Amino acid sequence: MSGKKKFSFVSVILSVICVVFVCEAAAPAAAIGNQQFFWWIFLIITFLLPYGMVAAELGTAYDSEGGIYDWVRDALGDKWGARISWYYWINFPLWIASLATLFPPILGMVFGADIEANLPLTLAIEIAFVWIVVFMSFSKVSDSEWILNGGAVLKVLVAVSVGVLGIWYACANGFAGSMAPETFLPDLTNTAALGYLSIIIFNFTGFEVICTFAKDMQNPARDIPKAIILGGLAIGAIYLFCGFGIGAAIPADQIDPDFGMLVAVMTMVGEASPIFIIIAVVFLITLFANMASWSFGVNFVADYAAKNQNMPRVFAHENPKTGMPTGAAIVNGVVATAVLLIQLIPNEAISNGLFWTLFATSVVFLLLTYIPMFPAFIKLRKVDANRPRVYRFPFQGTAMKVILAIPVIELVLAIVATLVPFSAEEVADKVPMIAIFIIFLLLGEVVRIVSARGRKEEFKGLTPAMAAERLAEEAAGEPDSLEPVDPAQVEQILAADDGKSEKIL
Repeated sequence: MSGKKKFSFVSVILSVICVVFVCEAAAPAAAIGNQQFFWWIFLIITFLLPYGMVAAELGTAYDSEGGIYDWVRDALGDKWGARISWYYWINFPLWIASLATLFPPILGMVFGADIEANLPLTLAIEIAFVWIVVFMSFSKVSDSEWILNGGAVLKVLVAVSVGVLGIWYACANGFAGSMAPETFLPDLTNTAALGYLSIIIFNFTGFEVICTFAKDMQNPARDIPKAIILGGLAIGAIYLFCGFGIGAAIPADQIDPDFGMLVAVMTMVGEASPIFIIIAVVFLITLFANMASWSFGVNFVADYAAKNQNMPRVFAHENPKTGMPTGAAIVNGVVATAVLLIQLIPNEAISNGLFWTLFATSVVFLLLTYIPMFPAFIKLRKVDANRPRVYRFPFQGTAMKVILAIPVIELVLAIVATLVPFSAEEVADKVPMIAIFIIFLLLGEVVRIVSARGRKEEFKGLTPAMAAERLAEEAAGEPDSLEPVDPAQVEQILAADDGKSEKIL
């Protein structure tokens, strides 16, 4: 990732939107009904802001391509670093495979053909999507700025178009569902709707991917915190507007989590309308941009973890000319392709709802990744207290711990609500998710153990002495690219009382 830095602040903001805003997640969130407005606002306050501020502090204090993996490994050691890298990585090929399943039916809507009836053609289209994404991820991040910027613009256009159409449709035909005041209040007895809350939290994740772009930014120390906060609030507003448009056309209990957005557009303007065709085609294009942008962060994390023997060696293979982690990219393609081939099993229950099964399982693994990030942040504040921090989380002590405990609780509850069937009707849908989750969870433990073979010593996390030594080494070598290190300051740190760091919290 060396070379001339090209990212302006506008590009950073657009990159945040491209990575974090996910068009295909708007429909599952809208399926919650009018409650979604309460949950969006509630989770912006209790999850997005704390998570975004934590990512901003860690991303500017630690100049590393390992991102969230490096933060957790620094704080909690190799064991949790390996687990995080696996959870973070495995979510991606499952996600690619889930999006690939959208292409044949959407192309069928656009061209008026039943492509899904032809299984070989369906698989060919799906696998082509997977490998186009893989080849796109071979390019350097800085050379792919047009993908990130273009993807962000197209996503916003799609979401805003759906919202505008929703206003027009509601004015002409009324709302499809009830707009009574009580429908906007949370209904904790509606377990089916609560299962989609994980999608709202998922819609706020991905800011740490931006931190892995730091070396391609003009001023990462300034841009990362601003981009996370401003981008996050903008994304929340875009989702709400888009969700309103979907809900205006389709009652909440009839919203399809797979194609809800496009079905809503089709309902409002008609299947043969040029507006529907344009939105459908642009929607498909945004899927390429979204996967390409996420691949940069995910692949570098896997690559970085493999170099520390926390992931298999194949993930550490890089293109000698560009430095891009091609090994991780190719494995993504192989795993996603293998997952798609399960459609060859002659069982209709497997094919029906495949998008949601794979997508929801990938979401669970991604949410699982973030749980250790919050205790890791608290520990790094303690053991590496003297590291210069351009941006600091605006709370300390007990207040900080309480505020950060809330997102952890929300992550756990979201995972449980997604996986656990709370009624007999949910069993058929959730059993496949549970099976896939358990298989890949256990496989991750095997990979962790096998990857560690031959490692001379297991890293158990930073201590205050190790953190001070690292600061001294940074001062003696090249300055950190996020915050120039003052050698005199480091000498002062090393001479300071050892117990001083314990008082930070």
